[in-house]
Amino acid sequence: MRLFNSVKVRTPESVDLEFTLAGIGNRAIALLIDYLLWGALLVTVIVLWGLFAYNLPLYFRGLANSEALETWLAAVAWLVYSAAYASYFVGFETLWQGQTPGKRYTKIRVICENGQPVGLAQAALRSLLRPVDDFLSIGLLLILFTKREKRLGDWVAGTLVIQEEPAIVSANVALSADAQPLADQLGATANISALLPDDFAVIRSYLQRRTLMEPKAKAELGLQLARQARTLIGLHELPFDMTPDLFLEAMYLAYQQQSS
Repeated sequence: MRLFNSVKVRTPESVDLEFTLAGIGNRAIALLIDYLLWGALLVTVIVLWGLFAYNLPLYFRGLANSEALETWLAAVAWLVYSAAYASYFVGFETLWQGQTPGKRYTKIRVICENGQPVGLAQAALRSLLRPVDDFLSIGLLLILFTKREKRLGDWVAGTLVIQEEPAIVSANVALSADAQPLADQLGATANISALLPDDFAVIRSYLQRRTLMEPKAKAELGLQLARQARTLIGLHELPFDMTPDLFLEAMYLAYQQQSS
């Protein structure tokens, strides 16, 4: 019996991945942490703006209409409040690859339905619809009674909330002898931490299934994955000429070494 539901998604490279959904408990704890931090941010913004708004008329006394100045300050205060509200969730989920401080603590993450990291558009849609989800616990009901545990913001943005799972060493991956020395070099010179768990899962899936592929399809997919992985880790030059498969094997080992 599984305590959490799982979902299968197909990546743009036509690789099927299975993710474990976050579950209502982890999401509730993450949201509580985020709301506490977000509340502290809003209180700080309100206090600082209040001090600014109180002292500003003293500098412009006699130079501007006090009622007009108060109206202007109220309008700007609303904009500042809205920016503080949106920037917390949108900013963290965009910059932290689908995580906020609460999600990072509970080890869950937002991804797109195709397994890719969320971008600014998806994070913004989720944030804009959060008040609707919170109203009358609509989001809670949708998470509890839908198969993919998606609140309204997830449905509109096309996202899933999954558990962050560690890399799993698979005995079914056959690796060449040259992969380990290259993995050591990559670990020292490349930004392996930029590789996300679902990126690693795609590489692992390819290495496991490559012997079952047609030679032409294998060559094309291997080259595509190697180029994408090289871009992700910011590697501009390879240590020496190598096949895409050897590079992906080294990436596979380097990620495992970093995660262990």
